[in-house]
Amino acid sequence: MAALGWLTPRRRSATARSVLAGEASAEAARKTSQEFPVHGDEHAAAFFDLDNTVMQGAALFHFGRGLYKRKFFQRRELARFAWQQAWFRLAGVEDPEHMQDARDSALSIVKGHRVSELMTIGEEIYDEYMADRIWPGTRALAQAHLDAGQKVWLVTAAPVETATIIARRLGLTGALGTVAESVDGVYTGKLVGEPLHGPAKAEAVRALAAAEGLDLSRCAAYSDSHNDIPMLSLVGHPYAINPDTKLRRYAREREWRLRDYRTGRKAAKVGIPAAAGVGALAGGTAAAVALSRRRR
Repeated sequence: MAALGWLTPRRRSATARSVLAGEASAEAARKTSQEFPVHGDEHAAAFFDLDNTVMQGAALFHFGRGLYKRKFFQRRELARFAWQQAWFRLAGVEDPEHMQDARDSALSIVKGHRVSELMTIGEEIYDEYMADRIWPGTRALAQAHLDAGQKVWLVTAAPVETATIIARRLGLTGALGTVAESVDGVYTGKLVGEPLHGPAKAEAVRALAAAEGLDLSRCAAYSDSHNDIPMLSLVGHPYAINPDTKLRRYAREREWRLRDYRTGRKAAKVGIPAAAGVGALAGGTAAAVALSRRRR
């Protein structure tokens, strides 16, 4: 995989640990991806950030809430998770210290537990805390890519197991997420590389594209955060969804498409890549309207 890195230029901010995290995530994603029966442009795909792009709030915090319910940790840790989640929902941006704290806590909590156990619990947590927090508009965009015969991947700093569950429940192809080390099916409390965040996300997309034979100039990527500019800059069709202030400004300067589902504001340009077809765009827009009305 690494040998094909020449396909797209690597940003200087990437580190060896970013590359390791990205390649590990891509390998895990390919092992767990779903069959894709729809025929379309096999060299194009769509990559969606998860937190505040596909789902309201942060998946890791929802996961922590579910683990607390199952007595994996104490009330004091729950209070910290709740504060971080509230801050994220209100500010609409990721705080690196909060995210690092949450990841460290999650690793210590799952250490010694079996991967299969956490996967089973993750299915339950999705139903309890995540299913009702999916943005209908973004979900419709993802479906439009699927209907056009393109694979769709989540790309998130959340654990790859959690991300895979969410992708499967949404009918997506698969997920790129943070890979926690496990030995004989038991978590060690360590990561492979680093969290899939910022440059590491770009490295994961790059590695997956090389392995899948994708042409990144024909691919699309969606995110709410300026931290994902490395990933968005890799593809030919970048989209800012529910963007933070920095990403909104960056996207407007480069005439990227914008969409904000938090307030219903219309952005200057909305759509999906031309490769997906006018019919898919119309279907995605109609689905978004229908789902939005259903939620009211």
